[in-house]
Amino acid sequence: MEKININSLVNELNLEIIAGTAGLTREIESKMLSRPGLELAGLTDFYEDDRIQVIGSKELAFFNGLAASAQNSRSEFLFKGQTPCFIFSNNFTVPQVFITHAENYQIPILRSQKDTTMLLNDITSYLAEELAESTNMHGVLVDVHGIGVLIRGKSGIGKSEAALELVNRGHKLIADDNIIIYEKEIGKLVGKPPKLLEKYIEIRGIGIINIVSMFGAGSFRHKKRISLVIDLDLADYDKDYDRLGLEDAKIKIINTEVSYIKIPIRPGRNMAAIIEVAALNHRLRYMGINTAQEFIQNLNAYMTQEN
Repeated sequence: MEKININSLVNELNLEIIAGTAGLTREIESKMLSRPGLELAGLTDFYEDDRIQVIGSKELAFFNGLAASAQNSRSEFLFKGQTPCFIFSNNFTVPQVFITHAENYQIPILRSQKDTTMLLNDITSYLAEELAESTNMHGVLVDVHGIGVLIRGKSGIGKSEAALELVNRGHKLIADDNIIIYEKEIGKLVGKPPKLLEKYIEIRGIGIINIVSMFGAGSFRHKKRISLVIDLDLADYDKDYDRLGLEDAKIKIINTEVSYIKIPIRPGRNMAAIIEVAALNHRLRYMGINTAQEFIQNLNAYMTQEN
């Protein structure tokens, strides 16, 4: 199971640490969030203490209206669980009783300047990405006409060279060599580079190239949804390659099936142009335009007419 610690959340969302700094190494495992309004009202049967607890204007207004004894007992109940942290929105003043319990139980209290809705959206999006099931894959990921294309193949076959030519044509590099692929939800794969490899591409005989320094900021994206997987394969005339494009092949990565094609490589083939056309053709199919089927229909109509 994927996990992240509170420190990562603080740094990513620019949160202010109010109390409980000893617990900043606590781990977050659940993607879900909780707003403990019912618990503050005294209904504790459904408290989900494995979730981040977000306290907004409604929860805080109700809490401030409680008697001091009720404030102490109900807030302490929240801290007795295993919740990773508490986050107050809108830069609210945190009640002293919360701060006291945070130090006693070593559970961080954080604060954001954003309103509750925006804060919930930001946390949910971050957790969905960081806690998603993921894998690493060797290849190159590029954004071609808005289509995330994962190029794979044996080492030295020319993946990076094809990606470099695509960038030179105005497309965007996402990752070269090592790609982190995570499943944000079933049916949605997203690829990104490791931090160390961001913006870099390796070209044999030249070395490491910084794409942004050479081609500008528009030549790089931090992440991209993967819509098409292309395997580059050394041409073998004994192999049977798709000639018409009628097949709608899929490949499974994690739990998601992605469109897949295999392209034979031989001297004289412009791989960047072919990958560009493959991406455009994939987009047309997504729009309901299947050129191969259209050709077959025209051929059948012609044969019927001739007969």
